[in-house]
Amino acid sequence: MLRAIYRALWWLVAPLAVLRLLIRSRKERGYREHIGERFGYARGRLPEDSAPLIWVHAVSVGETRAAQPLIDALMKARPDARILLTHMTPSGRATGTGIFGDRVLRCYLPYDMPHAVRRFLRAWRPSLGLVMETEVWPTLIDECRRADVPLILTNARMSARSYKRAAKFGSATKDVFGGFARVLAQSPSDAERLTALGARNVAVLGNLKFDMSTPPELVARGHAWRAAIGTRPVWVAASTREGEEALVLEAFAALGVDDALLILVPRHPQRFNEVAGLVEKAGLRLERRSNWAPDAKLASAARSVDDGVPPLSADVKVLLGDSMGELGAYYAASDLAFIGGSLLPLGGQNLIEACAVGVPVLIGPHVFNFTQATADAVAAGAAVQVQDPADLARALRELFGDRARRLAMGGAAAAFAARHSGATARTVDVLTAVLPG
Repeated sequence: MLRAIYRALWWLVAPLAVLRLLIRSRKERGYREHIGERFGYARGRLPEDSAPLIWVHAVSVGETRAAQPLIDALMKARPDARILLTHMTPSGRATGTGIFGDRVLRCYLPYDMPHAVRRFLRAWRPSLGLVMETEVWPTLIDECRRADVPLILTNARMSARSYKRAAKFGSATKDVFGGFARVLAQSPSDAERLTALGARNVAVLGNLKFDMSTPPELVARGHAWRAAIGTRPVWVAASTREGEEALVLEAFAALGVDDALLILVPRHPQRFNEVAGLVEKAGLRLERRSNWAPDAKLASAARSVDDGVPPLSADVKVLLGDSMGELGAYYAASDLAFIGGSLLPLGGQNLIEACAVGVPVLIGPHVFNFTQATADAVAAGAAVQVQDPADLARALRELFGDRARRLAMGGAAAAFAARHSGATARTVDVLTAVLPG
């Protein structure tokens, strides 16, 4: 009965979903492109293409970047196979294009409707499907099972909060999670919750995000920016979400360090102008990264600072990170990193990339999507958890005033990231054993 209701609701919601795409396209044009793919109408593979196809679904930017080491390793382990990368957002698709270019096929994942999913599977004929982290679509799971396509939940996580919600549906939830061929969990607690929800063939392989490496040229770019900024204290508020920038600016106002620079990097590009307006309304001088250091001046990371990046005026209080794919550079340019999505009950964002660059991390109280990674980072001395804007300002002030502690945290962050690496190799071993041929 629940399955029938779910499918009927999709027929009702589908027109509204298209309308939502068109509305969102006013801020991000990519939402009005490839709409047919969202209903399974894709060109797909040529009939004569018989190579094994590994299909990897990564919703948006974070999942796409987390999948990069895995996809690269799969390409190396199985050079005869093709890779299809699917997304739900234009920013995720653009990130995939920037990372992989023509090395992978790409498409939007269709809405979770039977005929749409069947068209998708017929067009692409995947040998193996991987969905990342928390992507659980009941119809997709059912149709893959019917089409004999092994579907594996990879880098899987299940927060206590999500577990309680899912468990309310009883046997229906067990039927859904039992449809995965395998589940590769990030941590023992994730594995325990997923098993309780009906998942089978569950293994704990670690978190793929620990294997993400910031390209050296991006680190060099961040260092060039820092040299152009000068010796003033710099902190980055990374991947901030709607409603959170006002809290970050509140903390900045309470910081009490006159020459500090805030690099503010909203998670969603369609909000860049909105966030710029908030900064200006707060009476702070703003500079956009796109105006201060345009791409043409950064073509070579080896260029001198004078040639590549102009000095940033000391009057600038906030540098708006209005670019995509440069988060590692923003971290490399900063003394401290605050990870967004955590001052409001949004579940937090990935702190691992900042740790890998060797930057001390501050993170808010709401981290239910990254509970284990946050707890481990705090225990390792790599991160400090704060409760509200006043607490964030206090922690920033203390760390800016204690260089020895700041450097120790940075070293602990880099060691923490390195110590937990290796999930990619373990995952590839499992996947190549499942892949036909």
